[in-house]
Amino acid sequence: MTASQADRQLVQRIRDGNPDAWQQCIDLYEGRLLAFARARLQDRMAAEDVVQETLLGFLKALPNYDERTPLESWMFSIASHKLVDFMRRSGRRPVLPLLTSESKDGAARDLTGPGRAASSIMRSSERAQAEAAFLEQVLRELIRDFRKNGAWERLKCVELIFVLGWANKDVARRMQLSEQNVANHKFFVVQKLRDAAKAARVESQILNSLDAE
Repeated sequence: MTASQADRQLVQRIRDGNPDAWQQCIDLYEGRLLAFARARLQDRMAAEDVVQETLLGFLKALPNYDERTPLESWMFSIASHKLVDFMRRSGRRPVLPLLTSESKDGAARDLTGPGRAASSIMRSSERAQAEAAFLEQVLRELIRDFRKNGAWERLKCVELIFVLGWANKDVARRMQLSEQNVANHKFFVVQKLRDAAKAARVESQILNSLDAE
């Protein structure tokens, strides 16, 4: 997938310092970025902060923008990094679906920095984005089934673990369950995700991280 002519023109106008172009970019992406962040943080003010950091990060990364890549993918890859960064600062574990790579020491790589070429960033980001989008869809269907069948305990565990990034022990304390019960709910969902990924022939690094507690 490559950037459209409209993407390239918009980026060039922003590079030229055109304020109308920058406002157009904000109008195009601010709302969707806010929805993306709010769905993962459940906190409007925090989501707004992440969006502001994303937009500033985009400006910082502008010299590295690879015009062969879609502007939308670039923007959301930056947003994913900012979400990971925010969640780690607030003591939360990002699980699904935060679309960024990590270094060997577990630290999130800054997608806006000069250390990686833009094309390299986007290749890895697009793979992660496709993987996370697939797993998110499967998780959404599972949640819909839990609601339909009245599996409220499992549904709440899923929301706390997979959406808010809570640890098993914190979920157990909040819901007044044993850690084993919480682990069983988590295992059930991870297995469903793994089976779906295997059936669709999707290789998932995200799922490998879900087994660790």
